[in-house]
Amino acid sequence: MSLPILVAMVVVGISAVVAAVHLSGGSARARLAGADQALQRFATDFPDVTAHAVFLTEDGDTAFLQLDNGTVGIVHGLGDKFLTRIVTEADVSAFNAIDDRTVSLRLRDFTWKGGNFRFTDSEAAGAVMAAVSGKSDAYGAREKA
Repeated sequence: MSLPILVAMVVVGISAVVAAVHLSGGSARARLAGADQALQRFATDFPDVTAHAVFLTEDGDTAFLQLDNGTVGIVHGLGDKFLTRIVTEADVSAFNAIDDRTVSLRLRDFTWKGGNFRFTDSEAAGAVMAAVSGKSDAYGAREKA
């Protein structure tokens, strides 16, 4: 078999596999429909932990949950699945406000390093800042669970 024909067969084969994965839903992204879905997803992994406030990011990819034990829960869409974490101050390597609606969170966890999270308003961003820094009494719960 000639080399050009072999190369063409490989290109067509790889393209067919990529198209099949995409059409079967393999490239779908997980999004949170609202606070209730974030609470349900978090409760699946942490049934003994109670959340009393939920703050969703603008794009619906991530929810920050204010937990009763003074920590913060995170539900984050990663591919077509959800990643859940309980974050304490010791887990945070860097945390700051980029602007009044965007916060940057970097974690020490090697499996997920965090990211930049934009909220619909500055109150939600402020509440997340306060919760992660351990000063959650400074802000009231915006979306009650």
